[in-house]
Amino acid sequence: MPQPLVKTTGRRKAAVARVRFRSGGGTIRINRRPIEEYFPSATHRMIATEPLRLATAADTYDIDATIGGGGTSGQAGALRLGIARGLADLDGELRVPLKRAGFLTRDARKKESKKYGLKKARKAPQYSKR
Repeated sequence: MPQPLVKTTGRRKAAVARVRFRSGGGTIRINRRPIEEYFPSATHRMIATEPLRLATAADTYDIDATIGGGGTSGQAGALRLGIARGLADLDGELRVPLKRAGFLTRDARKKESKKYGLKKARKAPQYSKR
């Protein structure tokens, strides 16, 4: 297997995607499985491959990704950020359109943690005066 051209990382919520680009015909493998098998939902596949369609580079690179943590939506978002960062590293002219489309910005929203004395992050137990 040839050495990767670029290695990048994308994160979303608790998911982490490590993405490797190799020159090839456009196959995407996630955790050694084809993207159609890993993301059976067309919506998640569309989210993950948006940067490739914007850059019209869907058939230029083989992408091999290792994804862990989080749920399927977070993993798709992490893969999208990793792919966008890789494309920006490979071709500097793609950085501006990818940035304008919002693909290079990490979504910092995470699950709010539970607080001591509360039932959930913000839900307080019922107050009883007597």
